[in-house]
Amino acid sequence: MKNAVNESVLPGMKALERMVGTWKISGGANGEATFEWMEGGFFLMQHGLIEQNGVMHKALEIIGCEKPFGADKPNETITSRSYTDSGDTLDYTYEMDGDTLTIWGGPKGSPAFSRATFSEDGNTLSGAWEWPGGYNFVMTRIK
Repeated sequence: MKNAVNESVLPGMKALERMVGTWKISGGANGEATFEWMEGGFFLMQHGLIEQNGVMHKALEIIGCEKPFGADKPNETITSRSYTDSGDTLDYTYEMDGDTLTIWGGPKGSPAFSRATFSEDGNTLSGAWEWPGGYNFVMTRIK
């Protein structure tokens, strides 16, 4: 089976289909991230290798709508957990509104967030992480 979004997932997850691929990251952090659908098509996985402030970080992030044990259907809120090679477990909340992707550090409305906009062709995502020490970034699709 080709890795693809499952047609029965919520519309918010389907909107993240445009993230699938490999991206070069530049700006306040530099590196590469690859997004692909997990087998089954309900969760998007990100594998990242990013250098920031002279330190290389490796991370795996699982993005999706939680469906807790015993639930009949998934939550509509898109959340994720990122696991890093330094032992961090970072939780995020995703929202796509047209061409704008917002990722909150923690729950929606958090003061730590990223807001970025896709280019018309969908191959560039430009924005900034906002928090003390935040930074601008550009992601360019390379595959």
